[in-house]
Amino acid sequence: MKQLDVQIMGQSYLLGCPEEGDARLLLAVERVDAAMCKIRDGGKIKARDRIAVLAALNLSFDLDNQTQTENVAQNDESRAADPRLIQILARLDDALSGDGQLI
Repeated sequence: MKQLDVQIMGQSYLLGCPEEGDARLLLAVERVDAAMCKIRDGGKIKARDRIAVLAALNLSFDLDNQTQTENVAQNDESRAADPRLIQILARLDDALSGDGQLI
């Protein structure tokens, strides 16, 4: 395991990094630094520990939203591939093709 010297909000940190993982770690450092600087530059919060907690919560929330969006997309793809649903959709299309109304 190698070590990388990085800076987050002007503070130096020496981080352990697995081999071949330095690009991902540097990207994570960049995201954390940007999130923390944005909060700090907002001017309402000055304490580093509070900024770090808020940045962590924001990043976690964003990651959770992204994960949920990806899960919805995967579920839509799996449903679209279900032959029963394709058949039901075809029957609905046939039923609606006349006047566009169900009743």
